[in-house]
Amino acid sequence: MSERLQPGDTAPAFSLSDADGNQVSLADHAGRKVIVYFYPAALTPGCTKQACDFTDNLEVLAGAGYDVIGISPDQPEKLGRFREAENLKVTLLSDPDKKVLEAYGAFGEKLNYGRTYLGVIRSTIVVDEQGKVEHAFYNVRATGHVAKLLRDLKVGA
Repeated sequence: MSERLQPGDTAPAFSLSDADGNQVSLADHAGRKVIVYFYPAALTPGCTKQACDFTDNLEVLAGAGYDVIGISPDQPEKLGRFREAENLKVTLLSDPDKKVLEAYGAFGEKLNYGRTYLGVIRSTIVVDEQGKVEHAFYNVRATGHVAKLLRDLKVGA
């Protein structure tokens, strides 16, 4: 199980395929703040709500200097279907081998109805312009998280 990131840590570098098969890396966003959020599965109710919330607030976040990247273990083809079905505007990246999820502490033990299993821990990491972790939120809720994040970042207030 991976260690959780803390503010001040260097954000782990990554390069992953987006929904169209293009490589997107954290370095592509150097000089901008990046919200990297990790979610369990495209086309599921909670993940759809969260992705739609990010899309609905993308203009406000971009205006405040933030790019938004969503990462899940889904294949690029499924991410493409997710983007089209929900008219998503956020960048969605595929991490099927879970290496980036693990590097960010977003994959590990979860407890559901008394059963422990390994899975994606819904998490949001805010990376500053220098590639350092500014905020690290783990075990976030799908519903209401983006609104809380806007308040925490003092964006759109």
